[in-house]
Amino acid sequence: MMTMKRNSGWMIVAAAVLAACSGGGDITDSGQDATTTVAASTVPGDTAATTTTVAPDSLPDCPTDALDSATGTVEIEFWHGMSGPLNDELVRLTDEYNSSQSKVRVSLVQGSYEETSDNYLQSSQDGRPDLVQTPEYMVQSMLDTESTVPVGKCIDASGYDTSTFVPSALSAYATEGMQWSMPFNISNPVLFYNKRVFEAAGLDPNKPPASLDELRTMSQKIVDSGAAKYGIAVESGFDSGGGWYVEQWFCKAEEFYLDNDNGRSNRATKVLYDNATGVELLTFMQDLLKDGLAVNVGDNSISGYDNLLKMADAKEAAAMTINTSASLGPVLTVLGGGQFPNITGDDVGVAAMPGPDGKPGALIGGASLWVVDSGDDVRTAAAWDYVTWLVGAQQQSEWASATGYVPVRSDAADLEPYKTVLATDPRFSVALAQLEASPEGPTSAGPVVGPLREIRSVLATAVAAIFEGADVATTLADAAKQANGLIADYNSRNS
Repeated sequence: MMTMKRNSGWMIVAAAVLAACSGGGDITDSGQDATTTVAASTVPGDTAATTTTVAPDSLPDCPTDALDSATGTVEIEFWHGMSGPLNDELVRLTDEYNSSQSKVRVSLVQGSYEETSDNYLQSSQDGRPDLVQTPEYMVQSMLDTESTVPVGKCIDASGYDTSTFVPSALSAYATEGMQWSMPFNISNPVLFYNKRVFEAAGLDPNKPPASLDELRTMSQKIVDSGAAKYGIAVESGFDSGGGWYVEQWFCKAEEFYLDNDNGRSNRATKVLYDNATGVELLTFMQDLLKDGLAVNVGDNSISGYDNLLKMADAKEAAAMTINTSASLGPVLTVLGGGQFPNITGDDVGVAAMPGPDGKPGALIGGASLWVVDSGDDVRTAAAWDYVTWLVGAQQQSEWASATGYVPVRSDAADLEPYKTVLATDPRFSVALAQLEASPEGPTSAGPVVGPLREIRSVLATAVAAIFEGADVATTLADAAKQANGLIADYNSRNS
């Protein structure tokens, strides 16, 4: 038993939305125990170990007062990865910003996370925007472009107050003693479950599984009762069940995913997911499928929400699945249309992602805002002005209410409309509660390594094979060898 522990109507959700924990125990491959005390970071909210620091004087300055002397309207460009209703809300906020003042006008260029990141990396400095949004797996790659102005320098130059920001949100985008980018849209994986199915199976709909063992036990009861065909729908997407969720489970297991404190005390040189914990975890998931308690929907590459669609399947439904918290708002909107008689918005329960022994916590997901070093002080200051608008308490209240993302700052919860959303629908508070429950420690900010996206893709291929019955230990070892080769190649070109 395991003790350790991303129908056509819902296709609207699929098309609409594309896309923190402590170290401990015996981490024999990390170079130090997760509880080892190392040099403290000066970054606001940064709890990660910092033994490699960057000299602030070697980095571009952030002249935030340069906008004061600008004449006329400063035009800046922002590349982002929001789509569907997320894009709609970002457009609305940006239109509001543009109308609220005459100094800056922001033009949006929309793409997926992958498209935006690739376009940025492949562009020359002259062809890049003034501001870019990239996901959490891009931290090291963005640093190694040496093309941005650290927001930590903007914070210092302007005296910007980050005291109300979620500490783990800041630390996710901080390494080497510097705050590199500003968190904007925070998410983490949560459990979606059908309360109606739980009741039919004789389970308490207000007590979903907290641990992986409970997940199996409840899945067994659901299947045995006939309340649903499957207990849970799983998938192997690189940025969800096949990659990102494994990082989350390692975090919840209080273990490192990479050596060198998840790549935050020094550059990572290897992955650690092929250890006993990884084998046990993926064996557990494989057994769920073998025993008919779970259904595999594949890599989710077409819709991104095939696992959620399985909960709406009229013939062979799954009672549960794991998905990003950012899908909550769109899911409830779609189900509010009433086109799925077997599941309505009121039937959807949301709970913390089940983890090892029910341990709390989650790694930061979503994306952050990077100020690009254009060499133009006025445009840099304009980009910073827009950034502070987007992460303002009122804007974050509106953003979280419309999307299901977690606000990056706690005072957003005191403002409408998010205040009422939390009071009337506690499902929107689950993702934030997971972050708040995360223990302080060097793994709370998650892994940082140059080819993290590629590493996730390699692992996702391995997870897909394991779900189809491949030997777990051998498959993980092969994946780790590929991943370590990617790391070695990247480090040789960027160190």
